[in-house]
Amino acid sequence: MVPKVAMIGGGSWATAIVKMLSDNRSAKELYWWMRNEEAITHIQTYKHNPNYLSAVEVDLPDANISTDIKMIVRAADYIILNVPAAFLKESLQDLTADDLAGKVIVSAIKGIVPDENQIIGEFIQARYQVPIENILVISGPCHAEEVALEKLSYLTIASLDVDKATAFSDLLNTRYIKTNVSDDIYGTEYAAVLKNIYAVASGICHGVGYGDNFQAVLISNAIREINRFVNAVHPISRDIMESAYLGDLLVTAYSQFSRNRTFGNMIGKGYTVKSAQLEMNMVAEGYYAASCMHVINKKYKVDMPISRAVYAVLYEKHSPQIEMRLLTEQLN
Repeated sequence: MVPKVAMIGGGSWATAIVKMLSDNRSAKELYWWMRNEEAITHIQTYKHNPNYLSAVEVDLPDANISTDIKMIVRAADYIILNVPAAFLKESLQDLTADDLAGKVIVSAIKGIVPDENQIIGEFIQARYQVPIENILVISGPCHAEEVALEKLSYLTIASLDVDKATAFSDLLNTRYIKTNVSDDIYGTEYAAVLKNIYAVASGICHGVGYGDNFQAVLISNAIREINRFVNAVHPISRDIMESAYLGDLLVTAYSQFSRNRTFGNMIGKGYTVKSAQLEMNMVAEGYYAASCMHVINKKYKVDMPISRAVYAVLYEKHSPQIEMRLLTEQLN
């Protein structure tokens, strides 16, 4: 039976994963939902996304790209969620638990659902009664822009059902994408959220004038924060140095393609949150994650000075210069 895979979302990461799936040689049928009717018409006519990664060729049957999310979901076995976490509820508002019954839900969202303060897997399980064994997470150091250039990249597919993770990972392997599987669905998803906050911190530090030496100290402390938190939430045996954790943190904190680092750099240089968001015209998940993690950590009470400093700058309007100087006294 040929697997049917639906992409929910029309951004750069969604476009990159559609490219991976298209370039993979396994037999499959692809579907794509996005809310932008003009973008769909453009893709159907010119075979590329006009707004993101426009160099990537998209060759799907016209009928398989639609703004009708119920139709797209109904047709598919795998549903890849790939919209900003802040807009997930709105994007899925027309769906019910019955629509997702029996589907494998794959989160490619590295963020937390606001208000509920839940990672994507928890939200889907609670809102749509999807069994946790039917939820997969895509993580790892993999920028969409490098996928478009077919630069070698690595992904980790996590699920409590490793067989499901393996089956899905087989649909993504290409000559430029290597995959591995994990059973650490909570750790990989929380690490993917947290690394965005630390990338914002990295950008803020760069924006206020700190150099590479301090950046190295910041990120070495950040991976320890991640480790403390995921061990508090889901204490299993894991190697925090694996690419799904440390690798993803490093590329997000340092890469020229990191929107979270770019956002933080603008904040460090004196932009307001709103002006930085308007100029970027892209969602920096770390902004929303900083607030959500601040609330979540009230339960776990993990020592997280970097995350706390980012929250203070973004939401309590503390001076980036002063907050980062205070942070330097708490790191080692």
